[in-house]
Parts: sequence; structure tokens; C-alpha cells
Amino acid sequence: MIASFPLFLISYAIYNMIAFLTPGVSWAGTVLSVPMQSGATWMITAGDCLIALSLVFLFVEVLKATRSYSRAIIDHLLSTLVFIGALVEFLLVKEAATSVFATVLLISLVDVVGGWAVSLNAARRKIPADNLPQ
Repeated sequence: MIASFPLFLISYAIYNMIAFLTPGVSWAGTVLSVPMQSGATWMITAGDCLIALSLVFLFVEVLKATRSYSRAIIDHLLSTLVFIGALVEFLLVKEAATSVFATVLLISLVDVVGGWAVSLNAARRKIPADNLPQ
């Protein structure tokens, strides 16, 4: 069942811990600055880090969507529930009405839609050709 754990729950948990346990902390605050060869300085914010982590989770979730066993359905259902919960939070909770949360929500939507699409496509390929109606 651990393989069916929706990874985006971690992104939302991190967001909520920072938003509710440390009020006043800005997602635009610089976490790290990297001097570039061009002479510019790349400023990495807390929001950038959370979005990057969410993109890594999206990659892993897409890999999980290619599984063809029955737990994949449970995984997609849990991911869909996490997305719906996050969407409700985005619409109803003042602290969640930020661009960072909206971007993580959009990445989560791509996970949900992509996961269902990959699973349905894989399931369609498993139907034997001799059993198809003519």
C-alpha cells in the first residue's frame, strides 16, 4: 500500500506546515543565491524549491502510472482525492491563495489527468484483439 501513497500529499503538507506554523514567512524569500558565470545571481526562493520538489514527484507519479496491476487504480483514486482536497483548500483557505500553491495544484492536476490517461491507454492495449466486437 505504500507504493500507492500519493506523493503530492508531501508537497501540500510542506506548504501547509510553512503557511500555518510559521505565519509571515514569505514564499518569495531567498533560500539560496548562486553566482552565475554571466555575472548575474540566481536567487532561489522557497516557492521555487517546493515547485521543483513537486515536479520530481510528478515524474515519479508518471512512472507509477505505467504499472499495470490493480493497485494502480487505488493510486489514481488517492491522487484524485488529494487533488480535490487541495483544490478545495485553494478556493476556501486564505493562506493557500498564492501562486506557489496554484502552481503545485496545477502540477497535481497534470498528475491526475496524466495518470488516468496512461492507465486507460495501457488497459486498452491489454484487451485481446479476438474478443473485440465486430
